[in-house]
Amino acid sequence: MDSNNELRLRLRFYKDVPENVDNLCLKFKNHTQKISEDYAIKIERSHIWLDIKGPKKAYYSPHLHLELEPKSDTETHIRGLFGPDPTLWTLFMFLHFIIAGVFIIFAGIAYSDYILKNSITFDLTVMALMVFLWFLLYLVAKQIRQNGNNQMDELETLFLKIIKS
Repeated sequence: MDSNNELRLRLRFYKDVPENVDNLCLKFKNHTQKISEDYAIKIERSHIWLDIKGPKKAYYSPHLHLELEPKSDTETHIRGLFGPDPTLWTLFMFLHFIIAGVFIIFAGIAYSDYILKNSITFDLTVMALMVFLWFLLYLVAKQIRQNGNNQMDELETLFLKIIKS
């Protein structure tokens, strides 16, 4: 997967595998028995999470969520989603909500000031600053994803290795 040409921050992929869900889950469960200092695998029914752990883990380290869906008795459709660390994702979502909230509040204040014939310069300045911060958050998130590209490739390689085993 070429992640450099994607606009989305959370990369997705889909793959059809000629095995049923139970066999694939068994392969991942067997792989969890092997002790790995670099990767952690969590399995919950037909959902599998691959994480980077240990000394290789950084704030930009991605994780891979796999959802196994039966397509037929002998075929499985896999939905893969790369994402940031859940703590980092929560921080970014919190910052987005704060920025959106401040923007909406100052939009309401600007409307009130406009109706009351007061100056709206400060209100529009704060709103413009919020738009600027929103774009800045996007650029920071894109940079974090770019820092984790090599680790995304490692997780994808691990995923494909487990499926082929």
